Amino acid sequence: MTHVAAVQMISTPIVAENIATARRLVGEAAARGATLVTLPEYWPIMGMSDTDKVAHAEAPGHGPIQDCMAQLARQHGIWLIGGTLPLVSTDAGRVMNTTLVYDPQGAPVQRYDKIHLFGFTKGLETYDEARTIVPGEAVVAFEAPFGRVGLSVCYDLRFPELYRAMGECALIVVTAAFTHTTGLAHWEVLLRARAIENQCYVLASAQGGTHVNGRRTFGHSMLIDPWGEVKALLEEGEGVVSGELDAAFLAGVRESLPALKHRKL
Repeated sequence: MTHVAAVQMISTPIVAENIATARRLVGEAAARGATLVTLPEYWPIMGMSDTDKVAHAEAPGHGPIQDCMAQLARQHGIWLIGGTLPLVSTDAGRVMNTTLVYDPQGAPVQRYDKIHLFGFTKGLETYDEARTIVPGEAVVAFEAPFGRVGLSVCYDLRFPELYRAMGECALIVVTAAFTHTTGLAHWEVLLRARAIENQCYVLASAQGGTHVNGRRTFGHSMLIDPWGEVKALLEEGEGVVSGELDAAFLAGVRESLPALKHRKL
């Protein structure tokens, strides 16, 4: 059994505030016995404007946000999946929306730049991430002690071909800041579908509440098993969701219903 946890936040425009919250909640997750913890998308900053994060973009390996994550992983002896942070890009006006993974010694071991950029318009509600973010290109997973872990961010959830391209994973992680509108309609059903079709655990870490900038995120951070059952859930507010990865259960699902072996395309 491996204990994992997802942190849910309601991030603010102030980086120092969000770092303090992340320290507290990751500490809570580790105290529960989690050996892998994930933070949500945009955890270091949810600015008053989408462009605010550009001013806080860090170069790889340097900066207060990365220092915090490395220190947390080392302090608690955990694998830390760092939600996303803004990293500098080749375009001065835009950033990479990046997930960094740290091992229990606090060393960075993997990087995923969000590939699919969210765009949505419904009435007065409108989003266009491409204005401030440069899309990534590479599909990314890493090897943890319990198996392969696939990395994805928010809008990626709508693109099942991304998850197929990861190879067979024991765990898929989705870090997100899903809007309340789209989350209410699609979040849980898509997460459960990814778990069912890939026959693996899915750990989703979300922003979950009404932010200082007025944006409302859906929350509902959760752990889902390979049969598609929700094992742990936090609807709204900041906090921690945690649960067990059962390797024997995962193997049993794949043995009794060998859908991954039955693929034709």
